[in-house]
Amino acid sequence: MPLVAHTDLPTFDRLRLEGHRILEQDYALHQDIRELHIGLLNMMPDAALEATERQFLRLVGGCNQIAQFHIHLFTIDGIERGSEAQTHIERYYETFDEIKQQGLDGLIVSGANVTHAHLQDEVFWKPLSEVFEWAKNNVTSILCSCLASHALIQYCYGIVRTHHQHKTWGVFPHYVVDRSHPLVSNINTRFDVIHSRFNSIERVDLERAGLRVLVESKEIGVHLAVSPDRFRMVFFQGHPEYDVVSLMKEYKRETIAWFQGLREDYPPYPDNYFSAQAIALLDNYANQTQLAKKHGAVQPAFPESEIIQYLDNTWRDTAKAVFNNWLGQIYQMTDLHRLIPFIKGIDPENPLSLDL
Repeated sequence: MPLVAHTDLPTFDRLRLEGHRILEQDYALHQDIRELHIGLLNMMPDAALEATERQFLRLVGGCNQIAQFHIHLFTIDGIERGSEAQTHIERYYETFDEIKQQGLDGLIVSGANVTHAHLQDEVFWKPLSEVFEWAKNNVTSILCSCLASHALIQYCYGIVRTHHQHKTWGVFPHYVVDRSHPLVSNINTRFDVIHSRFNSIERVDLERAGLRVLVESKEIGVHLAVSPDRFRMVFFQGHPEYDVVSLMKEYKRETIAWFQGLREDYPPYPDNYFSAQAIALLDNYANQTQLAKKHGAVQPAFPESEIIQYLDNTWRDTAKAVFNNWLGQIYQMTDLHRLIPFIKGIDPENPLSLDL
């Protein structure tokens, strides 16, 4: 599905350099192809703001080209921003009021950093709740990643996530548990997913509330679930959008935090992510870093460029397939007017019946 550069967002230029097809607005207007308008509520912190744009746009743009996709970026109050990120948002992002006025066919909600033990205590909880309330009544389907899934599940079903003492992070094998659902149609029945979280919502709690689990891991639990109507809310506990380098950069930040005294222990490696060659490089880096800290020297440069060649992406193709299925269902269900979430004949309480 070709992305339409309806703004001068720098991410479009970055994706062009990567080989993605990006249509200019004037060119797109002269094509007789259906438009779909997808919102991206980007709540990630400044350091990951533009990377998150690229990650989700890659997933949307990598799907079957049956429609022209307009991605509408916006964010919410309550997330601390530096001047550079705020300037980026003011120039390239829309406001939530504009989003509500124009409408969306689908909505993607990113993860976010938290500073409180309970989500309802976060400064962004109220504005996020306002987005959820509008979207569940006006958008065909909402797709959430990680923290956003926990927040929407708590908002709609009152399920509070469980906090774990140790972080779950790494690449984990998963399997499809409901092969009849359209979201997992024609995907691998076993595949990898990246996770990076201290919290989880357990299968028993999801099913007690009527949610349906589609994909899970024997090691770390549920990855993909949907609302009781089977489509209007899609929940990922993992990060299908992550790049091959995302966990490496996260690990790098943790080593810096340790060096600066912001964490007590030197960070362990993410599970099943670094190859033996990468671990050899990182073991050497750890020794150098620990010596530097002991002697009051400058922290050594992280061997990022050397490690990249030893990283493998074993989750992206399946993530693209699930996104393709999600967008394909939205394409079939939506009215040409994006303020109307369903075409005539579809029951919002059972949209996958497609009773036309």
